[in-house]
Amino acid sequence: MTKILLLSDTHSYIDDAILKYVKQVDEVWHAGDIGDLRITDAIKELKPLKAVYGNIDDTIIRQEFPEHLRFKCEEVDVWMTHIGGYPGAYNVRVRETIKLNPPKLFICGHSHILKVMPDKKLHLLHMNPGAVGKHGFHKARTMLRFTIDGEKIDNLEVIEFPK
Repeated sequence: MTKILLLSDTHSYIDDAILKYVKQVDEVWHAGDIGDLRITDAIKELKPLKAVYGNIDDTIIRQEFPEHLRFKCEEVDVWMTHIGGYPGAYNVRVRETIKLNPPKLFICGHSHILKVMPDKKLHLLHMNPGAVGKHGFHKARTMLRFTIDGEKIDNLEVIEFPK
């Protein structure tokens, strides 16, 4: 079983409250808009990190992290990107590929809106952890914590901080 912390849209912000949750999991996944490599460096000091760049990220971050990351976590096929859209309204950047070869878990950020929903047509689970940084219009800072055990995605929790 793998315990995962999923976050996005840090926009150069990290604090001890976020790092407390980093220490409690096996892996951290960052769905873009990192803002500054100090954020990912702080996470990597504590746990393994998988990340993609977002639309606000500069060339230095884009050299370290890809736009799309497709990988296996145990038996779950995962696709993470920053701008992905939602079931029924996927972004043009991913629309054709996701229809032709859907993952079991599709992760994106960008909207600053926490949303977890199934795509019954493509038989996948969509996750957007919202935004955990302080920059943006969101009313609360959010992250997701969950487990992957074989092919099972389970124990989903919303972690919320006041903005």
